[in-house]
Amino acid sequence: MALNQKVKNLIQKLGEAIHETVSESEDIAVVVKDIREQGFDVLLMLEATIGLNEVESDAEETAEASAEIEGPFTNSDLSFLKSLRISVNESGDAPEA
Repeated sequence: MALNQKVKNLIQKLGEAIHETVSESEDIAVVVKDIREQGFDVLLMLEATIGLNEVESDAEETAEASAEIEGPFTNSDLSFLKSLRISVNESGDAPEA
């Protein structure tokens, strides 16, 4: 799948929005302050994996794909969890880390 320049720009904007959200988070600022009070400096580096799937234009195929999904996770959810090296038991047990 080739990405056009508009999609590349949107992905970059998404990355910037994620960075800005983390940077401005009061919850994160409080924890960082607490760590610094314990005598440590904090360097926070996050890596985001952004996956894109082209949307099928055929409504019938989309309906069939939706019918295949069982349980609380979509195929996108499962792909994301796999990228984090988390597997999900189909028996309903808790995810393995």
